[in-house]
Amino acid sequence: QLQLVESGGGLVQAGDSLRLSCAASGRSFSTYTIAWFRQAPGLEREFVAAITNNWSGRTTDYADLVKGRFTVSRDNGANTAYLQMNSLKPGDTAIYYCAAGSTSRRHEAYRYWGQGTQVTVSS
Repeated sequence: QLQLVESGGGLVQAGDSLRLSCAASGRSFSTYTIAWFRQAPGLEREFVAAITNNWSGRTTDYADLVKGRFTVSRDNGANTAYLQMNSLKPGDTAIYYCAAGSTSRRHEAYRYWGQGTQVTVSS
């Protein structure tokens, strides 16, 4: 079992930055790919970013909408993953979720989910 808790959301202005954290408790955090998804009101949950951790090292993947603005990272010693979000736009407003599972952009691949943290970007 793995429990995930997000934090760091809030209300910011366009152009500002936020760093989200995803703290994990339980076993085997380092064996999972950690992904961030987001869901805006009335829309489907969408992939934001992911970071793997395997024998060949770590790789990252980003949705086109956030590439160059967001950075995903992880600290396995602290059982925590991060999403650094820069140059935020009103379109980034959503509930952000972290998830642990198999490497994929599909939310069905992720077994464990946090409760989400709200990010609101005003214009």
